[in-house]
Amino acid sequence: MTDDAALLAAARADAAWVVDLRRRLHRRPEVGLQLPQTQAIVLEALADLPVEVTTGTTTSSVVGVLRGARPGPTYLLRGDMDALPLQEDTGLDFASEIPGAMHACGHDTHVAMLLGAARLLAERREEIAGQVVLMVQPGEEGHHGARYMLDEGLLDAVPGAPISGAFAIHISTSFPTGTINVRPGPLMAAADHFRITLQGAGGHASTPHVTADPVPVAAEIVLALQAMVTRRVDVFDPAVVTVGHIAAGTTNNIIPATAFLEGTIRTLSAERRADVVARVQRVAEKVAEAHELTAVFERVEGYPVTVNDAVVAGQVEARAAALLGAAASVPMPDPLMGAEDFSYVLERVPGAMAFLGACPPDLVPGESPGNHSNLVVFDEDALPAGTALYARMALAALAG
Repeated sequence: MTDDAALLAAARADAAWVVDLRRRLHRRPEVGLQLPQTQAIVLEALADLPVEVTTGTTTSSVVGVLRGARPGPTYLLRGDMDALPLQEDTGLDFASEIPGAMHACGHDTHVAMLLGAARLLAERREEIAGQVVLMVQPGEEGHHGARYMLDEGLLDAVPGAPISGAFAIHISTSFPTGTINVRPGPLMAAADHFRITLQGAGGHASTPHVTADPVPVAAEIVLALQAMVTRRVDVFDPAVVTVGHIAAGTTNNIIPATAFLEGTIRTLSAERRADVVARVQRVAEKVAEAHELTAVFERVEGYPVTVNDAVVAGQVEARAAALLGAAASVPMPDPLMGAEDFSYVLERVPGAMAFLGACPPDLVPGESPGNHSNLVVFDEDALPAGTALYARMALAALAG
């Protein structure tokens, strides 16, 4: 099997191709589940490789199968390709040309590294016993793209050889460039969206006693939710509840009949998730009832907890250390409370996601503009590390 130094050298030699692809994607970002221009660029990049390609029917997903020289298991590598509805203000030469859309979460780099890894793997098919499935998915940013791909049969992409393992990379400016940051167990949170509509009785602001004013009740619910988290949730199985939007009323001297609140619930276990959703609903309904109002609670189910398989996470650490040096393989002490739809894959297949550090060298990790910022800039010098690690995870899993 190609040694680590040679694999990393090959990734660095191909860096210009990866960077060029990344910049092409960055200039033309698309949002959601239908990404025709992005899909076309992906298909063009795969056209010269020995990869069997299929495209999605419900989304613009792409699945590629690269077969090794000998039979064996199937290993999945994933890259997401959708952008965010955000106006880019980085001033980069290759900044978004699409008003109101930006690759602010680095999915353009994920696709470029994944396809760069496909080039490395195609050159090493004789070393592969089995198949590599390339999962290029739209709709990660809240659109459940991975679930659509699973529903369309992603795990059966190679009939008779089910997927035995999976790996994904997520770029981040929160970590030093070129580092691989991973942990076993929960890596990212489940994220649910809740809506609360309070129904009272409106009237004149001078006579609140003859109304059922939903405004102070909405404020009381917000405070009660904070107390609920700190007093009813175990700090070792945590939750974050945030009310991000409140709307009520039209002017200063009218008490409105209704008020609306919405927010998110972030949790790190299925048990805590169910518990906190129920508690948020109970707080809303009981506080409203105490003031003779009604509360209609609605939960919009988001992504599950992203849980790394302990064995695979350990393999990522070890292989990153061998490939990039011990200092570049960094165990993460704590999960992040963001959410990720690779969680759907990890519910079905043992695998892991790792964070690739890409903080620009003149900035401080964690203090520089981060993912989802209109100012975020990812250090492209990190891309060969991610490309090589994608390839190494597949080569090691399918070494025969």
